[in-house]
Amino acid sequence: MPEQLADTVDPADWTCPAPLRDQPVVVMGHGGGGALSAELMEQVFVPAYGNATLAGLADSAVLELGGARLAFSTDSYVVRPLFFPGGSLGDLAVNGTVNDLAMSGARPAYLSAAFVLEEGVELTVVGRIARAMGAAAEAAGVTIATGDTKVVESGHGDGVYVTTAGVGLVPDGVDIRPQRARPGDAVIVSGPIGQHGVAIMSVREGLEFGAEVASDTAPLADLVAAMLAVTPDLHVLRDPTRGGLAASLNEIARASGTGVRLQERAVPVPDAVANACGFLGLDPLYVANEGRLVAFVPPSAADEVLAAMRAHPQGTGATLIGECVAEHPGMVVVATGLGGTRVVDLPLGEQLPRIC
Repeated sequence: MPEQLADTVDPADWTCPAPLRDQPVVVMGHGGGGALSAELMEQVFVPAYGNATLAGLADSAVLELGGARLAFSTDSYVVRPLFFPGGSLGDLAVNGTVNDLAMSGARPAYLSAAFVLEEGVELTVVGRIARAMGAAAEAAGVTIATGDTKVVESGHGDGVYVTTAGVGLVPDGVDIRPQRARPGDAVIVSGPIGQHGVAIMSVREGLEFGAEVASDTAPLADLVAAMLAVTPDLHVLRDPTRGGLAASLNEIARASGTGVRLQERAVPVPDAVANACGFLGLDPLYVANEGRLVAFVPPSAADEVLAAMRAHPQGTGATLIGECVAEHPGMVVVATGLGGTRVVDLPLGEQLPRIC
């Protein structure tokens, strides 16, 4: 190391994007949606709460209450920056919870919203986020019915954090969960991947990739309803947010005890996203999305479901990207364009933290 550089660089300040597994404290990777997040859930929260409903670890819990089947979900949003191309913290806080409910096949109905505000944040910023949430709720057809606000001292927050919870009704005959994936299922993604993560990265790091990449944040409940109108027997739905498509597929494969085989050239990656990932050394399969879903569909209904998706504004780019297989249970593999095969493992942490 050159002497001048050695005088300015302290190795004690270095951080590792993929932290070691034996951690006595919380690290950023625990919030990344990968292996560390799964271990946190399995080793800390599931044993502490100890119930069969939570043990399913789906995007939302499906509950029987008063003769109705309800989907119930909650999520916190700590994205930085608060505003980015294509959306904001406010859009994410509504669309994220709406989409978690939709991944159970539910029709979202009501949300709650809790704000944690840091002392000193401008009220115009809070108002802008609140208006974005209101507009997103109207677009998604849901009502923000209740909420809460707390303020923490300056230096003890990061401007604004939002937590939303939501409920929705699950139609009769619908049973969508990761354990239902079956060999032979078609694996379909609803559109191009990686746009949200690259949009956040471009603003946060001040990078330009030749063309602006906007977040794909959007509500997906209407798209799911269009798919269910074709067949109520959709096996699995998942919105690939933290950890990207790779994390979602690995979670499904492990929950169902099946394998997943993708065709690399079939996965829709926009040129700007591919260029950004190539420049930064990232794999688009691991980059977060906020307005996409991946579906496991019985082969007999795959063509009709794909056509229905493409006829919907949120599914015009829907693509068949692979299949569920009996081989290599619990694993995801990709057939490359060169004729080889590579394993796509569950990410350890997150390539880019504070993504949602």
